[in-house]
Amino acid sequence: MAQPVQGQPTGGEKGAQWMPAPPERPVGCPPGLEYLTQLDQILVHQQVELLEAFLNWETKNRYVVKNSMGQQVFYAREESGLCWRLCCQQGRPFVMHITDNNNEEVIRIVRPFQCCAGCCWCADGGNCCSLTINIESPPGTIVGTVTQTRSSWKPEMNVMDSSGETVLKIRGPCCLCNMVCCRCDIQFAVMSADLTQEVGIISKQWAGAIKEMFTNADTFSITFPRDLDVKVKAVLVGALFLIDFMFYEQKN
Repeated sequence: MAQPVQGQPTGGEKGAQWMPAPPERPVGCPPGLEYLTQLDQILVHQQVELLEAFLNWETKNRYVVKNSMGQQVFYAREESGLCWRLCCQQGRPFVMHITDNNNEEVIRIVRPFQCCAGCCWCADGGNCCSLTINIESPPGTIVGTVTQTRSSWKPEMNVMDSSGETVLKIRGPCCLCNMVCCRCDIQFAVMSADLTQEVGIISKQWAGAIKEMFTNADTFSITFPRDLDVKVKAVLVGALFLIDFMFYEQKN
């Protein structure tokens, strides 16, 4: 059995155990996504930024992506402008670079600036009122898009492949609160395109009272079938980041 790679000189937690690389990459799998072919759950931990916590100064987000055994799979870092972060905060455009244990960028997530988007009543799956995020793997090749859709109250999104066809739908809860008064995990159901079957869950996990009150460093998990198309798994990672910025990047 392959041993975890220890202490790689790349981003992430100091002394982290890295998930061992799969022996081979399946046909049609983008480089670096072979890790996802072996997983049915990933955990995403946003790293606490001390400058942001103490001075309320919005900094670039960083995340560690792990498997269910706690081994690091990827490292994600935000690229965005200072003015965008200070003026637009959670509404800012960004590029999220996701690298593997060789420090190779395997997924790129691009969120454009949309000044009038976000209202659930006006969103219509691709119009100017719908929040959208694009997922590329390898960088430069779009494998899918996640788009906010119209709803009366609960957040709803479409998960689309590279051709624009809806392959999954995400349905969120009525209550999105995750503060001291509400300590439960917040679950977003990942449904089949016809809404007849739940195929996975994106969960915003309770991180503890201190962390929730004084930082916006969040913890998420995604569960999905192990045999789900690896490109769709990558798009669900993008959906997680869209959910984080839509609902959980507000100043505490």
